[in-house]
Amino acid sequence: MSHQRDRIRKHVVDHPGVHFNELTRVLDLAPGQTQYHLKKLKRADDVVEESLYGRTHYFTPEYGPWERGAIAVLRRETARDVLVCLIRNGPSPPGAVADELDIARSTLEWHLDHLVEQELVVKERDARNRVTLVVAHPEETVRMLRLVEPSLPGRLVDRFTRLVDSLLSADHRDVDDGFE
Repeated sequence: MSHQRDRIRKHVVDHPGVHFNELTRVLDLAPGQTQYHLKKLKRADDVVEESLYGRTHYFTPEYGPWERGAIAVLRRETARDVLVCLIRNGPSPPGAVADELDIARSTLEWHLDHLVEQELVVKERDARNRVTLVVAHPEETVRMLRLVEPSLPGRLVDRFTRLVDSLLSADHRDVDDGFE
């Protein structure tokens, strides 16, 4: 195996679910060079590719479909924060989670859609149809959280999204206040 291919494989082993752009940036490789070596690693069954939510993630073969999906979602800071909040506080209504994390409900719902799709969170409804968010597999989820180390660019994108949400919410409140 070539030196660059070894570096790529080692990074995938150490950072399961790493996405293509991060892999290219961290290893300081040209995109074409990264594609070439990933293609070879996939053919040799040393790396598995999973495309989820606009990013292509890479794993070693020992990760099953549920783990790959969970890790891909948890590479997003806000999704991680939602799960940590639910693990820390227990089952919670969506409004309480959005308030604690200081995010817009629309942002929470976007991440919840993915967390529910990947079977990390369950939306339970009571007799009055009120939703409570519950961590679906607490022990396995904590294990997945430990595997995911947020990258600086990923954190910056998530924080920028939160900033835009808060600014839009403030503008929306100002507009509503003007019509009263």
